[in-house]
Amino acid sequence: MEIPELNKEELFKKLQQYARELGVRAVYSSLLLYYTYQQKETPGWARKIVLGALAYLVNPFDMIPDLSPLVGYTDDLGILGFALVTISGYINMEVKINARKKAKEWFKEIDLDLLKSIEDRMS
Repeated sequence: MEIPELNKEELFKKLQQYARELGVRAVYSSLLLYYTYQQKETPGWARKIVLGALAYLVNPFDMIPDLSPLVGYTDDLGILGFALVTISGYINMEVKINARKKAKEWFKEIDLDLLKSIEDRMS
């Protein structure tokens, strides 16, 4: 069974549009997932998990509407966290560098210790 491709434009548009509301943690986690998905060596089962987590994030119809700044994204964050921990063995240095570059581009100033704390939770 062929795994569908992620719609990069749709994903990046949502991440940029809601970056401040989602926060650095959620955006960086999403970018880690996206760049891991793009790696040829990422197995199909892991790519499916990434696809499901990111599709849920960009889906306008989710379990808890994203209208409330604090409560609305809790389900999205939980799914992103689950996906990260599940596929963490495939998140390599190249993925981290790409995710950091894109996060820095969108947020301008970024706390590298915060990004490291996200990475440390995956191990």
